[in-house]
Amino acid sequence: MARHGHRHPGLRWILSRDLAVDLGTSNTLIHVAGEGVVVNEPSVVAIDVAARRVRAVGADAKRMLGRVPESTLVVRPLREGAIADFEATEAMLRAFVARASRSPGLIRPRVLIAVPSCITPVERRAVQQSARLAGAREVYLIEQAVAAAVGAGLPVEEAPGNLVVDVGGGTTEVAVLALGGTVCWRSARTGGDAFDEAIVLYMRRKHDLVIGAVTAERVKLAIGSALSTGDPRRQMVHGRDAVRGMPRGVEVSSEDIREALEVPLQAVARVVSEVLEGTPPELASDVLESGMVLTGGGALLPGLDRMLADRTGLPVMIADQPLETVVSGAGECLASPRLLRRLATRAG
Repeated sequence: MARHGHRHPGLRWILSRDLAVDLGTSNTLIHVAGEGVVVNEPSVVAIDVAARRVRAVGADAKRMLGRVPESTLVVRPLREGAIADFEATEAMLRAFVARASRSPGLIRPRVLIAVPSCITPVERRAVQQSARLAGAREVYLIEQAVAAAVGAGLPVEEAPGNLVVDVGGGTTEVAVLALGGTVCWRSARTGGDAFDEAIVLYMRRKHDLVIGAVTAERVKLAIGSALSTGDPRRQMVHGRDAVRGMPRGVEVSSEDIREALEVPLQAVARVVSEVLEGTPPELASDVLESGMVLTGGGALLPGLDRMLADRTGLPVMIADQPLETVVSGAGECLASPRLLRRLATRAG
């Protein structure tokens, strides 16, 4: 479903390595024209509190979660698609932009950042300012659902309607697009993080076991699913006994984790239903024929496509490389003056 062509980098790319960024709650990806995705790192920052300096970003910082002394603070600077810690976001983005610009051009890059539809004007300005402080010459913003549709190869500039569902770490973006614009959309602050938090709560409520988000994510990836896969599996989960305070392990099944994920999964299905209910009849018939395209990290949860198909009656297709769909679409827009003009907005 996705398109993976790259234009030959001309003189403009030699002078300035323009960057497309998916500044995600869970992961940050950066796409460079002619090269593809050059940065794909967890959105995590480790800070030495006493020295007031960044110790690590990305995967190196994520490995420190729950394992550092009080002198080091490990933070995820984005929450539900919005900047929760401005200074940490700026430091993280600066580090990632430096990695992407390992052969810096003669002038500072233009940067196109994919953002959730639901962020406020204040949050949009925070994203813009972070990018400028990280070294951007010009900053453009594009809605994640629009970038995902472009990255998935949907004909967003044509008349027939297209439905895209992007389940990210902090938000789920659902949109019907036609003629280069968003006709109907919803954005819910639920996604992969909500899945992890639901597992944490389930383990505490059902097993009196306290676990962290990293452990919950590991369990989700190992045995999590939205519907039965016909292959029941079990996983040992280690944490701290909520009553005695001692280390303890509990074996859970894939059915347990499906039960834990029921509430956030219903939230995803609900926002899809809301968009379909608000879609004009002419476009609804287009969507009924073409179905929906599922992107984002949540698309990798086994059974999510079948669950949404059962809930809506629509065919559901998972985009190629769903984790990279948004940033690839943003990169394609940045490389096309026409798409950039029609689908993105220049920030301040």
